[in-house]
Amino acid sequence: MTKRYLLRALSVLTLSLASLGWAQAQGYPTKPVRLIVPFPAGGATDLFARTLSQKIGEKLGQSLVVENRPGAGGTLGSDLAAKASSDGYTLLLSTSSTHSIGPNLNPRMPYDAVRDFTPISHLGNAPSIMLVPNNSPAKTVKEWIDYAKKNPGRLNYASSGNGTIVQLTAELFKSQANLFVVHIPYKGTALAIPDLVSGKLDVMFDSLPTGLPHVRDGRLRALGVTSLKATPLAPGVPPIADVLPGYESTTWFGVFGPKGLPPEVVSRVNAAANQVLKDPEVVDRLQRLGIEPVGGTPAQFTSMLASESVKWKKIITERKITLD
Repeated sequence: MTKRYLLRALSVLTLSLASLGWAQAQGYPTKPVRLIVPFPAGGATDLFARTLSQKIGEKLGQSLVVENRPGAGGTLGSDLAAKASSDGYTLLLSTSSTHSIGPNLNPRMPYDAVRDFTPISHLGNAPSIMLVPNNSPAKTVKEWIDYAKKNPGRLNYASSGNGTIVQLTAELFKSQANLFVVHIPYKGTALAIPDLVSGKLDVMFDSLPTGLPHVRDGRLRALGVTSLKATPLAPGVPPIADVLPGYESTTWFGVFGPKGLPPEVVSRVNAAANQVLKDPEVVDRLQRLGIEPVGGTPAQFTSMLASESVKWKKIITERKITLD
């Protein structure tokens, strides 16, 4: 009799706690929400976060407060978010570097990119552009590939450093085209531009906001974009995938919560984000940042994350890429 009573009491308590959690999620949010950006203020991810935060906050009915927590390539802020309470009041705006590339480059990451987070929404993608000097004999992606195959080991490409998306984008290109091109790392693509313009460098895959102005000014030639399909962000520039089927390399942006985030909270934030990504004002601002709005369901975001991790792990392993 006593045992049956205890079991019934535990059952009632469990149901009560579940109902309380559901009720709290239904009323979410009742106070400002912290949005951790694991990169410095003024950078691309920070500008992206601030473009969306006010609008998403309006949809949620509470302020979405951006908090920059830079350090260790985004690791410090991401770890802080991973260890936060799963109540929906701490979210993370993160990118490929913290959840697709970093975990495959650094086995000592303080968090597990899959187990320690709840994917909420795939917010946007930033493709890159393939740039060559004006004196390059190649006018198209196919011509550049043919040129590189005729000169194995004699051509080079610049990157913003070992293990960066710029290097990985080039290595993915080399892998799919079966090329031997020498890597020359710089401390940022801006530092490599003068050498690319002068012809000391043969190619570089740069972000659209920093690369396209040099094309418009006639200082460099654009051969292709790294998105799977043509993008309005770079009118008239064909996708590299037209020559290398399936080739795609973009920096994705997404919002996460800590693991165990209530489904109702996930749904609420996801719905708000999807609405904001259709706002013409937001779309215009994102285009200026070189970002295509995406949106979709948490399940679609989770699937994308899995495929991105597999892709970059393969390239990092096969090409023996390290942070050193």
